[in-house]
Amino acid sequence: MQTNMRFKMRQVTLSLLAVLASSAFSAQAAEEVEALPDYTLLDAIKGGKSMTNFRLRYEHVDQEGKPEDARALTLRSLVGWQTAPFHNFSVGIQIINVAELENRYDDRRLGDPEKGMGDYPIVVDPHDTDINQLYVDWTGIKNTRFRLGRQQVNLDNVRFIGDIGFRQVMQVFDGYSMLNKSLPNTEVYLAHLERVKQISTRLQEGELEIVNAKYRLSPSESVTGYGYFSNFETPTIAKTSVLGPGTDQSNKTLGLRLDGTRKINDEWRWLYTAEYAKQTDYSDGDDRIDAHYSRAGIGAGYKAWFARIDHESLSSNDSEYAFQTPFGTNHLFQGWADHFLITPAQGIKDTFITVGGKPLPALTLHAEYHIINADEDFAKFGGGFGDKFGQEFDFAAAYNVNSKFLVKAEYANFKEDDRVANPLGRKSDIEKVWLTAMYTF
Repeated sequence: MQTNMRFKMRQVTLSLLAVLASSAFSAQAAEEVEALPDYTLLDAIKGGKSMTNFRLRYEHVDQEGKPEDARALTLRSLVGWQTAPFHNFSVGIQIINVAELENRYDDRRLGDPEKGMGDYPIVVDPHDTDINQLYVDWTGIKNTRFRLGRQQVNLDNVRFIGDIGFRQVMQVFDGYSMLNKSLPNTEVYLAHLERVKQISTRLQEGELEIVNAKYRLSPSESVTGYGYFSNFETPTIAKTSVLGPGTDQSNKTLGLRLDGTRKINDEWRWLYTAEYAKQTDYSDGDDRIDAHYSRAGIGAGYKAWFARIDHESLSSNDSEYAFQTPFGTNHLFQGWADHFLITPAQGIKDTFITVGGKPLPALTLHAEYHIINADEDFAKFGGGFGDKFGQEFDFAAAYNVNSKFLVKAEYANFKEDDRVANPLGRKSDIEKVWLTAMYTF
């Protein structure tokens, strides 16, 4: 029965793809289409675009319970090129190299603790040399792009699907995808992905079906419906989930997101977000997988500045399972200290304030303050129960020296409140500093 469900899901994806392709063909026949430039193969290569940048980063981590501070100096080199279309085909290739210039940290390469580095905090920036992206695009149907190969995928605010671009080794996916913009003010993204390369360099086999449809209410407002169908028996979360490392973690997530900015006048604007998603078991996933996600936020912007308050909840199912986002850019959520990349079994309730702006055209400032609690009580160290994980302050300043060169300083400080009794689940005090310089060609 579960196998039939996966088959039906793939049939639905292919059917949607066929309908959108048919719609695009009809639109193409109904009106004159401006022809693409008649490139020769050499012209297509010359007329392409660079996918090259170099990022040098220093990270320092001071974590309670670790005898040593982590000191990581790494250089990430991305060298790549995407050709211009040639008979509606284009090719993108990008090579990645991450060099560890100072290695005083547990890099968790392949997802495992680094031998001899147990006294140091974790910094998931392992050394790596690999093909980062390698794909073929076909744009022979109007307003449609088909992509086959290894690719970055970033959807919406990257809460559920993202490339984790903050880390030196980004997350990339192997499979095929389609982006269609045939319908007015509408973007439809479909994908079937069969392997993910994680930030630890580990390759994870499985199946991930993606359906994401966005309708733009205005240039700055949108409503998005999505479905993510994950058939990964042992993703990263299996190592620490209370369901156990031998439990099938396959799940489906269905959700709706409303997000936007509404102009008040030439200087002021409203900011708002409302989102809900439900996560349940899928394929042969454990039937304890049953949780929901919600986010509500409101704020205001004035000229180049903004401030907002949000509440995000990832619920728990009787402390046996909590809503998970294993393919999202989780570094951006529940604080930058990365204590909550995997949702604890008791779930999370995060209330946070965000303030940011540009005091100078080339300078961007950003600050966040989080109060992070559990959805369900947990056993505290020393006896009793609590629900307060802690509080975190984050700050970043980025300066564009010019259009190609960026420097950035970031800071995160998490303070523990109620200490979790289980040492594996404890969220101890931690302080992190990042200094980054990036040059893009």
